[in-house]
Amino acid sequence: MTKLSPAFLALVATFGMSELAGAADAAKGEMMARRWCAACHVVAPDQTSGNTQAPPFSAIAGKPGFDAAQLALFLLVPHPQMPDMGFSRNEAADLAAYIASQK
Repeated sequence: MTKLSPAFLALVATFGMSELAGAADAAKGEMMARRWCAACHVVAPDQTSGNTQAPPFSAIAGKPGFDAAQLALFLLVPHPQMPDMGFSRNEAADLAAYIASQK
């Protein structure tokens, strides 16, 4: 991940990281990943290709210091590298939980 933006920090202060991580559902996150993310990211071991500009989910989860709650908050803030998917807090947490499972 890159340097944290003021908008990201505001979300952390508003929602708290533990709230997002609490009841995340990795199975729901997998369904979202296969539907919305697989065009760019390799989202599962059985996927053969993705966009070379987007890291595989296993690489994201394998980064030192990876934190699913921080990733969920990151997914809520629009940023140039990705389209704004308009995730709810629960959806972002579910997707982050699925990504964490790909380590």
